[in-house]
Formats: sequence, structure tokens, C-alpha cells
Amino acid sequence: MQETFTQAYPKLLQPTVAVAGLWLAQGDEALLQQWLIDALRPHWRAQNYAIKRIELISVKSWQEVLSELSSLSLFDDASALIVTGNHKPDKAIITELERFAIDAQTGAHSHSLLWLTPKQDKRAQSSKWFAPFAQYGHIIDCNLYDERQRQQLLQVQAQQFGLRLSQDAWQLLMSHTEHHLLSAYQTLWRLSYLFAPTLSAFNPKQQPQPDHHSGNDADKSSMPELSSNNTSPEAKPLALDIADLQAALVSDAQFSVFDLSDAMLAGDLRQVTKIILQLKATDEPTTLVLWAISKDMRQIMALMDGQDPQALGIWRSKQGLYQQACRRQTTAQTAQWPDLLYRCDQAIKGLIRQPAWELLLQAALQLSGQTLFANR
Repeated sequence: MQETFTQAYPKLLQPTVAVAGLWLAQGDEALLQQWLIDALRPHWRAQNYAIKRIELISVKSWQEVLSELSSLSLFDDASALIVTGNHKPDKAIITELERFAIDAQTGAHSHSLLWLTPKQDKRAQSSKWFAPFAQYGHIIDCNLYDERQRQQLLQVQAQQFGLRLSQDAWQLLMSHTEHHLLSAYQTLWRLSYLFAPTLSAFNPKQQPQPDHHSGNDADKSSMPELSSNNTSPEAKPLALDIADLQAALVSDAQFSVFDLSDAMLAGDLRQVTKIILQLKATDEPTTLVLWAISKDMRQIMALMDGQDPQALGIWRSKQGLYQQACRRQTTAQTAQWPDLLYRCDQAIKGLIRQPAWELLLQAALQLSGQTLFANR
């Protein structure tokens, strides 16, 4: 079954969802893929799944995926694998995936496999590897093709935050954020805090929780979890008009994670430190700050590996900044980044004692070209 993200996402927010079998999320909107994981994760946990990540570093990595799915656990009822990488399965693996999907449909097992890939063109979608997902699984198109889809998706997020914006407010929000999905989502998230305690009475913030029994190596490469507020079914969304939104935009418009990205890429250490301190002072969600840092770090590592900036989705106007950032780094320095990002993620989740903002500053300065401490 193939669906667009805007079709599939509201269904995944329902109390009960059948998650067993094959899932393929293909698209260039990384934020949509993360939202898909965040929507599936509560169902996995409710059904006592062991959630793990595996990165495909070669075609042979698919053997590890199949081995993990066939392994038995003493503590969990089933496994949910989040697979990243673009290495396509060979003929033998395709046969196994097809058998896995059919067995899931007949109830022979309840394992779940979610594969995150870049956008697949028509030629790729007609390939043999695509067939098991199309015939027996779920394919989610994680791309937004017009502004109507973008606003439709953001309206779902606003409802999750307990908000309902007027049409004029929506137009201002999209204009202010230049139709940027993450920026608009940030603003909605901020609104849910600015209008507390009105919202907090029925819309408590749910902090991201660590995946139990997850493989550490896989989690190091994962993107920080962006969890939204979950309103109770009986809660009535708070109506906001354009005046409310204007006041919110003015009150918290000094710096954003996009300003942080520009400062890091430019190597402006003073500005990076200033922005981090201001984001901390205004209670910017640490998960969004980490998302911005990790995104730029991974882009730089990909560029240093020889990948094409256009293929990575880097705007032409920012390619110079990224190339400048690459020249400040060595492969020995960037090799330490995944571990630092992992420690930031653990600090945000409260799994280590080191303050999250301290590690975020360290990561931001490393990206800018200044190493404070040697990673151990």
C-alpha cells in the first residue's frame, strides 16, 4: 500500500495501529521521516517491541537485518528495526523480505521493519527490490509537493500541541517562516509554551524517552527525537488569531537554530556562543538545537567523503559556507562527531549527568572549528 505522508500520518496517531511487517519511508524530507518514527514508536513500545537501528554499509548488511528479525528475545515480544542507508537488497534478500511480509500478514510473527531511504524515482519504484514493500507492506512518500500539503501537515501538528490557528494566522506563520517546515514547527512548539499555563492544564509536555533494549551503535547515528505534545481527546484546542501570533513572533525572534547554523558554518565562534546562550535563555527545545547541529555535521562529513552538494540538498547560496566549513576540519576530527552527538542525545534524555547545553555548545564550537576537549 502506497500513501503520501499527509495521508498516513494522521492514521498513525490513532490509539491502535497494526505495525507488523514492512515499512518503507522514501523521501528527501528528513523531518517527515523522523515524525514517522515518532508516530510509530508509541505503538512499538505499547506492544513490547525491542527498538533497534541498523545502518546499511553494504549489501551484506541486509544479512544482519534478517538475523536480527529472526532472533528471539527473553524480554521482548518482537523487534522493530529502523534501517537507514541506500544499499538495495539482492535477489536472495528480496525473497526473504517477501516471505517476512507475508508471514506478518498471516500473523506468523509481529516484527516490524522500517527502511528510511532517499526519494525513489519511477525507475527505482519499478525495480524488483521495491515490489515486496509495494505488494505486502506500507510505502510512505515523505515528500511535500505543494503548500496545501505543508499546511495540512502543520495543522495536524498544531492540533497535537492543543492549538487552532485562524486562516490569517496561518498565512502569517507560513510567510514568517518562508514556508520552511521545521521553522514553522518550531514556532508552533514555541506557541504551546508561550500560552502556558492555559495549555499546560490539559496538554502536558511529553519528554522523549529512550528506546529500551536499543543497540548503542545504531543509536549514535540516529537523529534526535522530536516529540510533540499529545492532547487529551476531550481537550478543546486553544484558538489563536493573528494578533497572538504576531506577539509571539516578536517576543522570541532574536535568534533561531537557522542563525546558529549560519554562524557555525561561517566559523564565527563568538556568534555561535552568543546564539547558544540566547537559545538556552529562551528555553529553545534542546532536541531542535541538536537536530540543527547534527544535520550540518552530517552534511559536512558527506561533502568530505566526496558527495555532491546538490545531491545532498544543500542550497546553492549555502554551498560556499559548507565548503568553507569543510576546509576547517580533518577526517580525524569529524570521526569524533558521531560519538559527541550521541552524548548530546543521551544528556537531553537525562541518561548521563553532563548538562545538555554544555555538550551542545561543545558540539557547535567543534563544527565551527574550535575543539574544547578531546573526546574519549
